[in-house]
Amino acid sequence: MIDSHHHFWNYTLEEYGWIGDDMAKLRRDFLPANLKAEIDAAGISGVVSVQARQNLEETRWLLELANQNDWILGVVGWVPLASPQIETHLEEFSNEKKLKSVRHVLQGEADDNYMLRADFNNGIAALKQFQLVYDVLIFERHLPQSIEFVDKHPDQIFVLDHIAKPLIKDGVLEPWKSRITELAKRENVFCKVSGMVTEADFNNWTSQGLKPYFDTVLEAFGPSRLMFGSDWPVCLAASGYANWVQTVRGWASTLSEAEKNDLFHQTACRAYKLVDTSS
Repeated sequence: MIDSHHHFWNYTLEEYGWIGDDMAKLRRDFLPANLKAEIDAAGISGVVSVQARQNLEETRWLLELANQNDWILGVVGWVPLASPQIETHLEEFSNEKKLKSVRHVLQGEADDNYMLRADFNNGIAALKQFQLVYDVLIFERHLPQSIEFVDKHPDQIFVLDHIAKPLIKDGVLEPWKSRITELAKRENVFCKVSGMVTEADFNNWTSQGLKPYFDTVLEAFGPSRLMFGSDWPVCLAASGYANWVQTVRGWASTLSEAEKNDLFHQTACRAYKLVDTSS
């Protein structure tokens, strides 16, 4: 099994101000030794580390950690995609084999149409020559813009994080369901089954309440474009690591062995071109 989405951080209030009082347990450091204990207990062989800060220092730090730990199979970093010097920044990392993707926190931009800006799209267009994926972090309200955005780059691989953060807490399916189904028609888009419990009621979510959302992305993307992710340590606000793994395993129990292998291993390897030496 591969965990395609988690974070590390050295906690400071200044850099992680988004961690509110309802997530107070996240206000501490989360480093490789902490995660290794969790993945060993859960039977997970490798992970993809994802940026949590929007600066180049974050990308360099995550790559340093990845190069020190062979079970960190890939990194989703950050680069200033809207910068006129984007190719120079990408060139800095061109020899970093574990840099697989980059991400911008689109959900945090005041402008819901930020992803449609010409300078940002110029940066996205530069990724292909460096064989980099782009991770899409949005709320469900951004799906219409995301479809337009993806259509600008038919040869670019995209990975949608956290099933586009639907309104799970309120039990709302539409228009998220219709829109994510439309996005999934683009064969160059993959999707992470992650980040769901923190869009639900932290203390009262149930597997049954998540099932309509699981089922929607399964039908839309199919197992060959779905990948498991924990969103650790953010998930800890609502679920222990092992509990989330078991929740997804339980939902996937009716899939064939080949389909489970896609969900938990092969899709991440294909999308990110990972080399999992444990398998």
